[in-house]
Amino acid sequence: MEYTYEEIMKYIEEEDAKFIRLAFRDAYGVQKNISVMPGEMKKAFDNGIQINPRRIAGFQEYPYASVFLKPDPSTLSVLPWRPESGKVLRMFCDMLTPDGDVVCEDTRAILKAAVAKAQAAGVSFRFSSEMEFYLFKKDEDGNPTRDPYDTAGYMDIAPLDRCENVRREICLTIERMGLTPERSHHEQGPGQNEIDFHYAKPLKAADQMTTFKMVVNTVADRYGLCADFSPMPLQDKPGNGYHINIYAEDREGNDVAAHVAAGILEKIRDITLFLNPAEESYTRLGNSTAPDQVNWSDKGASELMYVEEYLGKTRAELRSPDASCNPYLVFALLIYAGLSGVERKLTLPKIEEGESASLPASRKEAAKLASRSEFVRSIVPAGIIREYIQS
Repeated sequence: MEYTYEEIMKYIEEEDAKFIRLAFRDAYGVQKNISVMPGEMKKAFDNGIQINPRRIAGFQEYPYASVFLKPDPSTLSVLPWRPESGKVLRMFCDMLTPDGDVVCEDTRAILKAAVAKAQAAGVSFRFSSEMEFYLFKKDEDGNPTRDPYDTAGYMDIAPLDRCENVRREICLTIERMGLTPERSHHEQGPGQNEIDFHYAKPLKAADQMTTFKMVVNTVADRYGLCADFSPMPLQDKPGNGYHINIYAEDREGNDVAAHVAAGILEKIRDITLFLNPAEESYTRLGNSTAPDQVNWSDKGASELMYVEEYLGKTRAELRSPDASCNPYLVFALLIYAGLSGVERKLTLPKIEEGESASLPASRKEAAKLASRSEFVRSIVPAGIIREYIQS
């Protein structure tokens, strides 16, 4: 919902809010923030709040000593776990140069540009997310262990599923923050969980995932647990995936998701580094039901892309990403790849056993493909490419 400066200041006064967290993200999508008092909000909305970005991943080569954080009023939310008296609010911010220009390394801005490109081409995208995470116990000193919170399996119920109340608290908390969780359940691994979201426009969907990870970590800590989104927390158990569902239609309302899926399959090897940026991402790929081939089907097994028609609409589910990725950057790359499929009316290849290419088998291979890709260089700023390749 859009708010004016006056409406936000009235809300701050009426709700006795004392701190406003201005949130942004690094090149990997990790949320950062600076807290300001209500008296600083006029400055924030007029000119932005100044920070030094050079110690933030992806901004080491930024040419200015300052970035200005300008809040997006539509992202206003209360942090429900903070005190009722002296509430804490949070808003996501755009990152601007001292001249007021968009910071090209800001991945939220990269996604905004992708959405604008799609709108100009007459294509609208919607994304939904299915994200997995483990819950581990902490030791007596409060340090994370690798001891899962339970030994339950896929869609088990309590009392075997001890994570049920944690998932419930997560869903209720994110709902209070204006997000729309769709369903939750226990996953295959011990202490492993999944929470899924309704479809949303790309920017809102990316904001949701950033908020979601913060809430999961916070709620887990309040239960004396540690949440782990990493690709392979336990080497002999299923990894954590981040499945992305995609709907797309043109301005006439025609379903173009199959063309989008074909475009993504064509570019997937070039962009895998950004979908799977961690070293252990490549241990997950090919493990359990995680894909390692560039393929698709309508069966919903272990393929890279699951494409189905339901109620007259095509849904494409991409199954290779994991939660170590930056959703803003990933959604932008998927939009551009999908547009290339729509513009050329690409069709999905025939499903043939044993004839598909492989996803990169290592981070090194993925980095080499990304560094050589004209498609990647046309979208991702050089500083971010270097950050991913050299890290």
